[in-house]
Amino acid sequence: MRYLALILICTCFQFSFGQDLFNNPLQSKDPIQQQKWVDSLYTSMSIEEKIGQLFMVQVFSDKGKAHEVGIANLINNQHIGGLIYSNGGPVRQAKLNNEFQAASKIPLLIGMDAEWGLSMRLDSTYAFPWNMTLGAITDNKLVEQAGRQIGEHCKRLGVHFNFAPAVDINTNPKNPIIGNRSFGEDRDNVTEKGLAFMKGMQSAGTLANAKHFPGHGDTEEDSHLKLPTINFSAKRIDSIELYPYRKLIKQGLASVMVAHLNVPSLESRRDFPSSLSKHIVTDILKDSLGFKGLIFTDALTMKGAADYVEKGIDGIRTKSLVKGGEIDLMAFLAGNDVMLMSEDPEKGIAKFVEAFNNGTISEERLAHSVKKILMAKYKVGLNNYSPIGIYNLVDDLNRLKDDLLYEELMENAITVVKNTNELLPLRDLETKKIAYVSLGDDDGSVFLDELKKYTKVHEIKADKLDEIITKLQNYNTVVVGYHKSNANPWKSFEFSQKEMAWLYEIARTNTIVLDVFARPYALNDLLSVENIEGIVMSYQNSKIAQEKSAQLIFGAIAAKGKLPVSAGQFFPVGTGESFNSLLSLSYGLPERVGMDSQLLSRIDSVANRAVDGKMTPGIQLVVARRGKVIYNKNFGYQTYEKKEKIGFDNVYDVASLTKILATLPVLMELEEQGSLSLDDKLSKLIPEYKNTNKKNVTLKKMLSHYAQLKPWIPFYYATLDSVTKKPNAKYYRNSRIEGFTVEVTNTLFMRDDYKDSIQKVIRDSDLLSSLRYRYSDLPYYILKDYLEDFYDKPLSEIAEDRFYKSLGANYTTYNPRDKFSLKKIVPTEIDDYYRYKEVHGYVHDMGAAMQGGVGGHAGVFSNANDVAKIMQMYLQKGFYGGKRYLKSETIDKFNYCYYCANNNRRGIGFDKPQLGEEGPTCGCLSMTSFGHSGFTGTYAWADPEEEIVYVFLANRTYPQAGKNLLLRENIRTDIQRLIYEAIID
Repeated sequence: MRYLALILICTCFQFSFGQDLFNNPLQSKDPIQQQKWVDSLYTSMSIEEKIGQLFMVQVFSDKGKAHEVGIANLINNQHIGGLIYSNGGPVRQAKLNNEFQAASKIPLLIGMDAEWGLSMRLDSTYAFPWNMTLGAITDNKLVEQAGRQIGEHCKRLGVHFNFAPAVDINTNPKNPIIGNRSFGEDRDNVTEKGLAFMKGMQSAGTLANAKHFPGHGDTEEDSHLKLPTINFSAKRIDSIELYPYRKLIKQGLASVMVAHLNVPSLESRRDFPSSLSKHIVTDILKDSLGFKGLIFTDALTMKGAADYVEKGIDGIRTKSLVKGGEIDLMAFLAGNDVMLMSEDPEKGIAKFVEAFNNGTISEERLAHSVKKILMAKYKVGLNNYSPIGIYNLVDDLNRLKDDLLYEELMENAITVVKNTNELLPLRDLETKKIAYVSLGDDDGSVFLDELKKYTKVHEIKADKLDEIITKLQNYNTVVVGYHKSNANPWKSFEFSQKEMAWLYEIARTNTIVLDVFARPYALNDLLSVENIEGIVMSYQNSKIAQEKSAQLIFGAIAAKGKLPVSAGQFFPVGTGESFNSLLSLSYGLPERVGMDSQLLSRIDSVANRAVDGKMTPGIQLVVARRGKVIYNKNFGYQTYEKKEKIGFDNVYDVASLTKILATLPVLMELEEQGSLSLDDKLSKLIPEYKNTNKKNVTLKKMLSHYAQLKPWIPFYYATLDSVTKKPNAKYYRNSRIEGFTVEVTNTLFMRDDYKDSIQKVIRDSDLLSSLRYRYSDLPYYILKDYLEDFYDKPLSEIAEDRFYKSLGANYTTYNPRDKFSLKKIVPTEIDDYYRYKEVHGYVHDMGAAMQGGVGGHAGVFSNANDVAKIMQMYLQKGFYGGKRYLKSETIDKFNYCYYCANNNRRGIGFDKPQLGEEGPTCGCLSMTSFGHSGFTGTYAWADPEEEIVYVFLANRTYPQAGKNLLLRENIRTDIQRLIYEAIID
């Protein structure tokens, strides 16, 4: 009986609406209540009110009071049923919408073209990529999520219908109006993407609108300016253009927009718009495809529409047919439900009333569309309408979750369309000399800056091609960025003749990677790509697209995308070469790796406290997790004079970080090669130690600071005049001359033979009275001498050749004045005890300075990004950027506390977390973690268990070393604690 009752109820419901409610996309979850609301409202309405529901009028929230008054009059006097918003800002739109809804007797159905989300209303930056970009993504779950989050945007702003997705199959590269709005040219891909987008958006409570029926993808004319013609057979249109609609309709598509097109094979009348064709709207869309959702016309204000209709009706050429709302009426009689953007709604409604009164419009026909509109209003909750909340609206439309998704979408879309000899991702950076050349008319600075994070990249500019070619002779790899405007999807994308000529010539003489930040059709005009080894399609010139594309070029992220359209004669649809990440550091948002952005941002206040409290003039900070840099900021200035702000490309004296950045990796490499052993004694490694008190000191004990070696010897002090306390002329000259070539500063040169005296002083030094943990620099003096003898070259060259170059650590070096402008080098101290001048570009440590700036314990300069690369290499057990530097077991061997039982926390070279209350870390991280700190205020730490790398660079010694306030105030470890508190998974 209950089953029979349900059948009777549904049958009555079906009869009441005059349509099959099964498979009806406008049916709500409570159809009985929906029916009651619709029927009750419909029967209470006048003819004028019913007809008014058929009209959706365009509103501009930035056009001022007169425009708003005009809309209010249409609501009050013409009883229009809906509004479509264009332009303006979200807050103004929300306020207007609340006013208009309050004025309307029947809640208004709100529509909007928000194909890429709504943050575009704030600053012209779209919340999500174009459809063409989404078309390159192989994971349709991501597209569905994009649809859902766009639907959430709409819902938050009180928008019920989003006129998206466009499911036009764009088979014409010259299409001026679809292009980037299409998911591509392959019908299956377009259908899958459109379906995913629709499902996502409708799951958020915003109704989708597939457009532009029957298919706008193969036109060369702008439908806003004229009536484009689709010259295909009905069979072709049915198999290609209608294919997505057939699939989406079966899956619950809520609405369709009928295009402003001339389709001769489907409409016999010449130049007759599809939106006015009963055969197209009723016979095909409603009857043949079985569509029961709302049908919108395209904008009835399309230019020239009246003229085309005039030509197409039985040869009659009189304007009287198209004046006074005639087009609105024709669209309705063709089968449309909603007259979108009528040129004159008042006349249109009057024409409808006249047609109803004279029987042209039947009650049944009117009820069919009006009740569908009312069903849609109930489905989106207008039966219980509440105003839009203004509070926090802007933030709600610019959410972190949208930024996260945008980042992920771009990572999955960027496509490698050519990769000769597997040039990409770029490896073997020690062999690469890379130049960047910018083409196009938009900015590519973000791309260049991101490229520079991976290795040394020089931008090459010139006014003439021959100048460019000459300058490029010094490079073996050229990245050409083609940057076009990202302001909207319709912006120009074609290469100019000059740009193509430059590209061909650069490619002829160089190995190049062409990266296209424009739609794929940009490649159409290229006559040859033979000399272009690598081509990357990045689709858009947004900040995120530029960042992610640079990361892909260097293998920090994988290549996944596939071309959604054919790009010229060389690259068919579906082209796309895949490769995995090389495990280089990538860059992105914290939530991508289980960190909380808001909690992580608390680091800012601690860093600012350090700068404001004059604990250090400036700071560079990098935090990475799971191989992704998620915090990368600079604070303060190079000095307290505040002339030079700290930039990402500034280099700091990293002091004792040199131990683990230079000396240690070279030793680890030799140990795993069998050239030395941790149990080797100094007498074996260095014969001069055979007859010393240090002959039995092992490498393991020495690097664990457990060898009774003195902590420090002030070598420089013995070279000062005993009276003046200034450099003694016996040991120094003010300029470089024979026998005095050790450059301490540019005005102080030490005797060449004194470096040997330093080693002798160490050999002859006393041991500490007892064996206990005591931090000492002396092992690194000793081992530097050993390594330079082993390789017969300076440690600076050894570290650079074996590690820095291939890691792309191009900011990491000894003696930075030889490579960088002084403006890029952060000064460390105003020396009033040895060099008696500002120490700027020279190593701060006196012992390293007496070795020409190259010490085993100090002397390296770097930026935080480069230090993070080396720490990440350690964290990844010796692997980075597609290259294995050290074996996993080697890392484990050196990252081990051999003397913890003796109250010595140290590993082999690496510092380790404290064993008691006091120590080098926040006490909140794993015991497998490791790192080091430096006298100048530097700190680097890695934690294998949480996969975190943390780098802090500072010049707290400027202008005077004095009291170490950074240490006393626990700045570095307080920041470390905040990092761990920001972990959310």
